[in-house]
Amino acid sequence: MDNAAGGDPDRHGTPIRLVVVDDHALFRKGVSQLLAMYDDVEVVAEAASGAEGIEAVLTHRPDVALIDLHMKGLDGISVLRALKAAGSTTRLVMLTVSDSSFDIMEALNSGASGYLLKDMEPDEFCMKLRQVAAGGTVLSAEVGGLLAKPSPPSRETLDEHWSSLTAREQETLELVSKGASNKIVARALGIAESTVKVHVKHVLQKLNLRNRFEAAVWLRELREDERHQA
Repeated sequence: MDNAAGGDPDRHGTPIRLVVVDDHALFRKGVSQLLAMYDDVEVVAEAASGAEGIEAVLTHRPDVALIDLHMKGLDGISVLRALKAAGSTTRLVMLTVSDSSFDIMEALNSGASGYLLKDMEPDEFCMKLRQVAAGGTVLSAEVGGLLAKPSPPSRETLDEHWSSLTAREQETLELVSKGASNKIVARALGIAESTVKVHVKHVLQKLNLRNRFEAAVWLRELREDERHQA
């Protein structure tokens, strides 16, 4: 396919060098064959595991690495963190079937330059690769919708809303923001799972939030604001 439409003119015809990390051989080969149809993308290596993925990225130093989220052994988040710790400058993009809010947030918080779902249309997928190679952050449309939120509240509002929560509701929110299920929260706090559901409901009502993901983002904003004020 012609790379003129949507390509990055600043690359002067140099293909985007790519590594694909996925433990499903059929999907990994499929991505490589798909991208071979585009003149401005070159798959320089494939990796069948997280460990192989780390080695491939550090060896080939590609522009972009596509990393599956859920893999046996080292998962995608672990691969991402290991590469960041190693000082890799490769743009790391999670490519997954998971549209879990917590997976999305964990990936972005760990330094991912993008979060794409595996059911994307080929042309849109390649366009996102061009964008991330040029320095942008890319998200599938569905992911962008989950992350959309209004302007961040003021420090006074954050403090006021935090103070409106009971001590138990604050503890519940802390655990929920880390991705804990109701069962795990109940076990950690020594209370019934039904009680946890009540606490979560009250937290969402008091903070005027729609779901657990928004609650996690809200708490992250509070903690970031506290660090800035320190």
